[in-house]
Amino acid sequence: MTQRTKFYHAGCAVCVDAERRFADALDPDRYDVEVVHLGEAPDRIAEAEAAGVKSVPAFVVDGHPYHINFGASLDDLKGGA
Repeated sequence: MTQRTKFYHAGCAVCVDAERRFADALDPDRYDVEVVHLGEAPDRIAEAEAAGVKSVPAFVVDGHPYHINFGASLDDLKGGA
């Protein structure tokens, strides 16, 4: 059984690197990863906030947010949306 996992990012260099290094490296037999580019899908920012995401890049695994590095705050993304 795989764990539903979301990887939220905004397309910045930090986010793209995190996607390449971490999201793509997770075992697909254990993790079902959905990549959500909030720059392309700003309507999903509220979803990320509700999941506890404060900045991107961030994973949400089993309902728990894990922030990798500080690329951009969700407040900054909302300002540009």
